[in-house]
Amino acid sequence: MRLMPPHSIPIPNLLQQIPTPPEQLFHAGAPLGDLLARPRVAIVGSRMVTPYGKQITTELAGKLAEHGIVIISGLALGVDGLAHQAALDVGGLTIAVLPTPLDTIAPPTHWRLAKRILDQGGALLSEYAPGEQSYKYNFVNRNRLVSGLADVLLITEAATKSGSLHTAEFALQQGREVMAVPGNITSRTSAGTNNLIKQGATPVTSCIDVLHALGLESNQTNQKVRGRNENEQTVLDLLQKGTQDGEKLLAQSKLSVSVFNQILTMLEITGKIRPLGANQWSIY
Repeated sequence: MRLMPPHSIPIPNLLQQIPTPPEQLFHAGAPLGDLLARPRVAIVGSRMVTPYGKQITTELAGKLAEHGIVIISGLALGVDGLAHQAALDVGGLTIAVLPTPLDTIAPPTHWRLAKRILDQGGALLSEYAPGEQSYKYNFVNRNRLVSGLADVLLITEAATKSGSLHTAEFALQQGREVMAVPGNITSRTSAGTNNLIKQGATPVTSCIDVLHALGLESNQTNQKVRGRNENEQTVLDLLQKGTQDGEKLLAQSKLSVSVFNQILTMLEITGKIRPLGANQWSIY
């Protein structure tokens, strides 16, 4: 199924500088230059993800996206799809790099996820022209673009033979920092990430570790905090412009009292705002 007509774009400098740069690049969605101007983290891992891997991937991808960081992955089953989904669920931005032409979404079950990425301001990329035949080695080749587009590579769960370890090799060749989430030493699905840490990968136990690797603080990024819907974004925009008083926020948002109170509650629960006392509020 076709999402939108993909078009050829110039190879960005980031990818021109990696070993074996793509000869061509096809794009659909938001302008790639706008997305690459933001901090970017590639998140990859096992397709056969465990409940632990699902929880960690969702939490880290979501919190990083809330800080305005673009999440990059490969749209595959398992960790890739979870990372894209978590970013979208918090109103964040994400880039999916496909191993197939953009007129053939792989896996087909992620067609709706690909559409949502486009609908919410993200982008799809492929080095394969529409109509080209796909081969098994495309899936490994795709991984060098995933890491090449990112500032940092994060592997949340991987066995010793996981394809995501190819991405780690590409990242090291490209001079990208490799980070990994430690897991239970008896778990085969964490053996790959545990080995990466033994070999020098930076261990990650919270999103703060990744923010530090990017040179950012948890309460300071250059990107706008994004809401999950229009009403949340309205309140967040007012707060970021300096309005902190609850009464003024209510009046300027033009929301009903019940909706406004619900928005404040959800923004506080999701860690985007915090109460200062006396009905004063601030971005977290």
